[in-house]
Amino acid sequence: MKVLGGILVALIIAIQYPLWLGKGGWLRVSEVDRKLAAQRETNEGLERRNDALGAEVRDLKQGFDAVEERARFELGLVKQDEVFFQIIEAPKPAPAGAPGSAQEKKP
Repeated sequence: MKVLGGILVALIIAIQYPLWLGKGGWLRVSEVDRKLAAQRETNEGLERRNDALGAEVRDLKQGFDAVEERARFELGLVKQDEVFFQIIEAPKPAPAGAPGSAQEKKP
């Protein structure tokens, strides 16, 4: 009877091994599910980027507003007979206790 019980236990273990640790086992399935979720997130981010690039390409092909905007902000261009004013703010004096201020420097 003990031999029969041992054989049954060995058979149950032999049947369970592929279910848990085999090529299509539960552990492998959960690992593949995690990888799939990570890949889906990556794909969604890339799709958003592609949509933004596609919209930018459409804007550049359809009208001159996008081209003009890029020329102004990225290249600093102005239209003919247009006056450009640039206002530069004066640097603010450093607070008295700030590092590098005149009061901290010793002769």
